[in-house]
Amino acid sequence: MPEKETLRRVAEDKRKGKPPSTQAGEFVREEFRHIREGKHGASSPQQAIAIGLSKARRAGVELPPPKKGRVPESVRRKAQRDYEIGRGMNPRRRHS
Repeated sequence: MPEKETLRRVAEDKRKGKPPSTQAGEFVREEFRHIREGKHGASSPQQAIAIGLSKARRAGVELPPPKKGRVPESVRRKAQRDYEIGRGMNPRRRHS
């Protein structure tokens, strides 16, 4: 769960019209801070970035998943699910 301060900063960035990648950067910064504080042990900066982007998508930042072929398909599917959750959809529910 993102911290209230992070969500406040993201809302401010969105209000100012900053791009989604800048808004997502707040979540990544939060993850780096957590690692430094010893809250959890992400083993690499890339892992912290991935966690931050996932949190951003789930929080509703309009950050689409990566394009096909740039990352493994499993990563793309996870990013797609996070994106849908952030937009208020239920990705587990199948539409008939």
